[in-house]
Amino acid sequence: MLAGAPCPCSTPRGCAAGVTVSKPTVLVNLLQASAAVVLGNLAYFMLEPSLPPAAHHRLFQPDLGLVVDFWFCLVAYGLIRTARRWK
Repeated sequence: MLAGAPCPCSTPRGCAAGVTVSKPTVLVNLLQASAAVVLGNLAYFMLEPSLPPAAHHRLFQPDLGLVVDFWFCLVAYGLIRTARRWK
């Protein structure tokens, strides 16, 4: 985008390009994402024995188990974000 040119975005809040974010906000997001990965993997590996064999993850192979593990992490992230907004 050229300097001084209007933003081509059609969003009502304007263009997100060039918006700065404070370091504490970035650190909080990083910690939330890291906690979600740890909690999601913990939940997945605790529940893995009760999951169907197709949902078990095999090392270094893309499979359904990897998708299920990712879903657990995504749910954990959503719960963390929801809990922080309720404060």
